[in-house]
Amino acid sequence: MFCGAQAIRWELEELEVEPLPSLRTINRILSRNDLTHRRTGRYESKGKTYPALAATSVNCVHQADFLGPCYLRAPLRFYSLNAVDIATGRCAIQAVLQRSAQPTIDAFWAIWERLGMPEHLQVDNELVFYGSPAHPRGMGALIRLCLLNGIEPWFIPQGEPWRNGVVEKFNDHYRQKFLGRTPIAGEAELYFEALRFEQKHNQRYRYSKLGGHTPVQALVMGNPDGLGVRFPPAKQAPCHPLKKPESGRYHLVRFIRSDGLLDVFGEKFHLAPETLYEYVIATIDVKEQKLNVYLDKIQVDKINYRMF
Repeated sequence: MFCGAQAIRWELEELEVEPLPSLRTINRILSRNDLTHRRTGRYESKGKTYPALAATSVNCVHQADFLGPCYLRAPLRFYSLNAVDIATGRCAIQAVLQRSAQPTIDAFWAIWERLGMPEHLQVDNELVFYGSPAHPRGMGALIRLCLLNGIEPWFIPQGEPWRNGVVEKFNDHYRQKFLGRTPIAGEAELYFEALRFEQKHNQRYRYSKLGGHTPVQALVMGNPDGLGVRFPPAKQAPCHPLKKPESGRYHLVRFIRSDGLLDVFGEKFHLAPETLYEYVIATIDVKEQKLNVYLDKIQVDKINYRMF
């Protein structure tokens, strides 16, 4: 849940309480009234090494996820594409009325115009993200959009949404503080209020992992000259269908079970016994037409993978 000093301060702002107490003051009050709780003991690993992406710099890794369908009183049914830059905590929110190829391309393009383009984009295994199980090697709209713009997509394991934990946590924040609290009359107001909420989060929300700084402050500290952020080359998003890329790589993280099968968007490949009950990275190299499999950064298999 979105709770604690940040949530209380936002609530007081919305109620126009004056003077507005600082986060430190709110935390002291919570502590004094024994309303805080810290985790006892450290998190214990289940013993399986997960190949998580390391966000070493601004726009190194974005996590993105579709939330919805969402409903408004208007009535209006929509989906929200939410993205977070892992290094700085900056978010971007883009509402779409349909979760299909062109609206998805348009939404990511709009997000990248505000956040900048990432080096790696981590998403789950929704059809609109990877394409079609009937054509697993066809590269869906998002894969093509990324590869044509120098971005490497990463697909988390099936059935493990917590691997996209940063954006999943932001989704909870979005549900509670935007969907549950903001009265919206129609489509135009939805886009306006979503952008306002995005800006409020990026300019005013303070993260302990950022040393108490806001996402915008973290961006300035991580990229002081402003030259490290790459934006889309054109204002207008490209049109679906996109041409097939001739180079680039995209990755799938998969847990190999007792059958020893690697599932690449519905297509199955037998792997060596040492991969059983382990997480592997399956990397498709479009230029080389190869499927390379890695276990603990060591390549354990190379499979011919002709792109259709």
